[in-house]
Amino acid sequence: MKILPRNKKLKPHSTQLRNEPTPQERRLWYNFLRTASPQWNRQRIIDSYVVDFFCRKADLVIELDGGQHYDGDGLIEYDQVRTEYLEALGLKVLRFKNSEIDNSFPAVCKKIQSETLRRLAKLSQKEERK
Repeated sequence: MKILPRNKKLKPHSTQLRNEPTPQERRLWYNFLRTASPQWNRQRIIDSYVVDFFCRKADLVIELDGGQHYDGDGLIEYDQVRTEYLEALGLKVLRFKNSEIDNSFPAVCKKIQSETLRRLAKLSQKEERK
């Protein structure tokens, strides 16, 4: 398992975000991810970014996006660059709109669980080949 870069100067910011979650972050954490297996972390620093949720064993990031993350053409450029960078590190990024958490919570949880299992299987196969 490779070590991910981490900008420790972001620690106060990540702590603040963890202590002041959005209603959707709170719902996903307390009603699903907190007790999910494998373990998840909230507001995890990866290089110069703070991701909403991170599962190290599956190399999976979950981002919850409010309206500020989108413009008329879709995802704003900052978030596109961020996703491309995280994926270049070998991470998979799943993005959900806040409205999906509000209106389709069971479907979101199911998608997260299935992607987690898929990633774990893929990473396990990769390890077996070594």
